[in-house]
Amino acid sequence: MTAVVILFIVLGFMQLGLVAIIIVSLGVFSRLIPHAPNIAAIGALMLFGGVYLPKKIFWLPILALLISDYFIGFYGTDMFYVYGSYLLVGLIGLWLRVHKKPLIVLGSAIFSSVLFFAVTNFGVWAPPNKWYPHTLDGLIQSYTMALPFFRNSLVGDLSYTILLFGGYEILLKLSKRFIPQRLFQLLY
Repeated sequence: MTAVVILFIVLGFMQLGLVAIIIVSLGVFSRLIPHAPNIAAIGALMLFGGVYLPKKIFWLPILALLISDYFIGFYGTDMFYVYGSYLLVGLIGLWLRVHKKPLIVLGSAIFSSVLFFAVTNFGVWAPPNKWYPHTLDGLIQSYTMALPFFRNSLVGDLSYTILLFGGYEILLKLSKRFIPQRLFQLLY
């Protein structure tokens, strides 16, 4: 019974932004705790935000990136590529809103990881950065050197996507089961 009351309270506050606070907090936490490089929740949170947050604030997980970057440090002009690629992932989430099936969600997470990899490593190579020569060989080298980070991004994005989408859908099903239908319709 206590779990039902807690669930009711959580669902009631969802309309007031509790989910937004949880999303941003999870994103910040996932970047600040010790972890393998590029395993963080931001990509999955952007997909999740696109699907479940109101359309006007699908970009909200970017706040987690800004807050955590404040503590980690902003490291250069290629940050625009990072933020831009995450906004593109959020747009994929908006598309996913009407195509939300488990395999499509997982495919979107994989595509989002590939998109992030492609955009950000292009940004590392592109002028004014001087990490790699501005030639085709330099671009290939940029992508090649980033492959270990891509593997970690893919693992992180898939893991967090499964946890977020799966956890939310389970919570939704439980709330439908334990909260009276009339009250459930008010909350959603």
